[in-house]
Amino acid sequence: MCGRMATLLPHDAMAQLFGAAMANDLPDVPNYNVCPTVSVAVVTSETTVRRLRPMRWGFIPHWYKAANGGPLLINARAETIAEKPAFKAACRARRCLIPAAGFYEWERPDGGEKLPWFVQRADGAPMVFAGIWQDWEGDGQRLTTCAVVTTEATGEIARIHHRSPVILEEGDWGKWLGEEGHGAALLMQPPSEGVVRTYRVGKAVNSNRASGPELLEPLED
Repeated sequence: MCGRMATLLPHDAMAQLFGAAMANDLPDVPNYNVCPTVSVAVVTSETTVRRLRPMRWGFIPHWYKAANGGPLLINARAETIAEKPAFKAACRARRCLIPAAGFYEWERPDGGEKLPWFVQRADGAPMVFAGIWQDWEGDGQRLTTCAVVTTEATGEIARIHHRSPVILEEGDWGKWLGEEGHGAALLMQPPSEGVVRTYRVGKAVNSNRASGPELLEPLED
């Protein structure tokens, strides 16, 4: 799964990387501890123009009467995304890219204390998650929201957790965004061997109030 991430790349660098027009109200970066329900920078493609825009991380189905009117949907399972009522329309028509420096995952050896890890690309490039998005209006609010698509974990990630975000390679960005015809469903796979690296970090990140670059420092043996 993906329940916490870090975003470090400046907005102008993100806009250049994706060839996207940049919105004026993007969330502050860097953010070393991005938690659900906060705003994240997301790439969409609309009428052949890519946009870098803010969205609330936590997908809200249209039938929710309030933003907290049901389960917090930060992830969407690739195996069922096309059938789930909450996600199936977005999967067909509202796919997005969610860039990050990487994400945190926790293991619990022998059912004991939760130990945090950081997962990033082995080549140091930004990590780009497959995402879906949804406009929602209700309870006097209007929000644009998103979720990270996840799949079964393999390799490095599987040693920590059984789920992984779908991590897209640059050559697949256009296909996921719907710019290059059909075939997006074939992209919902675990990352290939060697794409990511993982390392232990300190337990400070167990708190969603923690912040600062020290959260990403490798834990010394």
